[in-house]
Amino acid sequence: MRHYLVVFDRHTSSIVRFAEFVAASEALTARFDAELEYRAEPNIEVVVLGAASDQALRRTHSRYFHGAQEMAKDALTSLKGLESGQRSRLSGLRPATAH
Repeated sequence: MRHYLVVFDRHTSSIVRFAEFVAASEALTARFDAELEYRAEPNIEVVVLGAASDQALRRTHSRYFHGAQEMAKDALTSLKGLESGQRSRLSGLRPATAH
């Protein structure tokens, strides 16, 4: 498992710093250093995340890697897909008939 330091600006929805570490202890040291560096900036979020790869991290924590508009667009697309699938399943149901 790899460890990733993400310093994220919530106001601009952008990554300020991104670093990969093999050792968890190094990642945590970098996190504490970044927290001290950005302690006066309330819009800055500092996290260390674990993942098998950079690609896996981008899938599981996409909010750090996609802007708010892109995330909203992706959510709308997913919702439309769910609604379409639900309509398809419902149209396949037949009303019960009395005997």
